[in-house]
Amino acid sequence: MSTSLTRRSLLAGTSAAGLALAFPGGAVAQELAYAAFRVVRAQPGTPDQPEITLPEGYELVPGDAYSVASRAEYYAFVRGPRTGRGIEMRVRWPGVAVRAVVHQDTRLDLRRDHAGCLGFTLPMTEPTIDANQPTIQVWSHPDVSPGLHFRIEHNDPDRAAGPWATVPWPAGQVRSVVNQLIATYAIWRDSGMVARAAAKGHRFVLMGFETNNTLHPDNPPHWHMSYNSGPDFSSPTHNPHFWIDGQGRNFYNGMDVTGLGRLRHYVGDPAPVYDFMGDANGGRGDLVVTFTIREDGGLDIDPPDGPGYAIAAGRDGGLVDEVTVLRAGRPWLRVATKDRVRVGTLTISVDGLRDSTETRREVLRYDPLTGVLR
Repeated sequence: MSTSLTRRSLLAGTSAAGLALAFPGGAVAQELAYAAFRVVRAQPGTPDQPEITLPEGYELVPGDAYSVASRAEYYAFVRGPRTGRGIEMRVRWPGVAVRAVVHQDTRLDLRRDHAGCLGFTLPMTEPTIDANQPTIQVWSHPDVSPGLHFRIEHNDPDRAAGPWATVPWPAGQVRSVVNQLIATYAIWRDSGMVARAAAKGHRFVLMGFETNNTLHPDNPPHWHMSYNSGPDFSSPTHNPHFWIDGQGRNFYNGMDVTGLGRLRHYVGDPAPVYDFMGDANGGRGDLVVTFTIREDGGLDIDPPDGPGYAIAAGRDGGLVDEVTVLRAGRPWLRVATKDRVRVGTLTISVDGLRDSTETRREVLRYDPLTGVLR
C-alpha cells in the first residue's frame, strides 16, 4: 500500500526523519526509511534503466534526480517502512550484463536465476535520501584522523550524470584537483596546522568535486580545503570553493563563512580563515591560515606564524600534469598523480626538490566501484 506523501513534503517542508507511514484500519504507523542502490554495468553503453521489482509497500522515489542512468550504471532511491532485515528486490536488464549492485560502500550479494533476474537484499535503515550519498559516490578517504578529513573523488566520464552529462568532460580539471589535493595534504602535515586544529577539536577538510551526483550538482569544477571550527560541517565553518579552468588553474574562491554568507575572492585577494574562538577579528576568532590565488593559477597558503607555502604551476605552466610546491618561497616538492578509475589505482609521485629523501612513489589501491581503500 503506497503512502500519500508528496515529493514536496518529503524533500522540503518536512524532515524525513520525522515522517511515518500510516496504514489502513488503524495499524501502527511505521518509520519511513530510504535506501539507494546502484546497478553497475559490465561494459558501458547507451544510458538505460533495468526493470525493477519492489515488495509491496515500497516504491521508487519519483523525479529525475532519483532515477539516474549513465553509460556505466543506473541508480535509484527506494522509500518505505524501515526494516533492519532489508527488503528483497529483483532487477532484470535484458541485453545488459550486470557487474555488481552497490549500496552505500558495499557490493551486495547477488542471486541470479535462469530467467536472467538478479535478486538482492536492500537495507532500509536511512532516515533521509541524503544519507544515501555514499551509494552513488566513488570516493576514497586516505586520511581521516584528528584535525583532518581527506577525501578524493574518483570521477569517470562514463559515470557522468546530471549537468555533467550535457557538457564536455572536464578532464584537465579532474586531474588538477587530485594534484592539488595531494600537494595540500603535504603542506598541512609539514606545517603543523593539522596538529593545531586537532588540539582545538577542529579539522581541515580536503575534497574535490563530483560528476555523477544528482543530489549535489557539484559544478562548475572546483575543490575545497575547508576549516570546521568543530567536528564537522554543522560547526562554524570557512568553506572555500576554488574554481578551476581547463588548465587546472584556480581563478576564483567563493568562500562560504558561517554567519557571513559567500565571500568572493579573485586572483591576488587574500582570503583569511579564522577559528571562531574568542572575539578577535570581529568575532571570527584567531587567524588560522590565509589563502591567496596566485597569478599562475596556484595558491599561496600562509599560516600566521610562517613559513609560507604555495601550490604553483608545474614546468609546463599549468597544473594538470604536475604542480610545484613551494616552502618559504623556494621550490620544495613536485607532485604528479594518475588516477586509473576503472582499475582502482591512484599513483602518486612526489619529487623532493631540495632533499632527495623526500622523493616517494605510492599507489593507493581502491575498489573501483566504491572507492574503499584496499
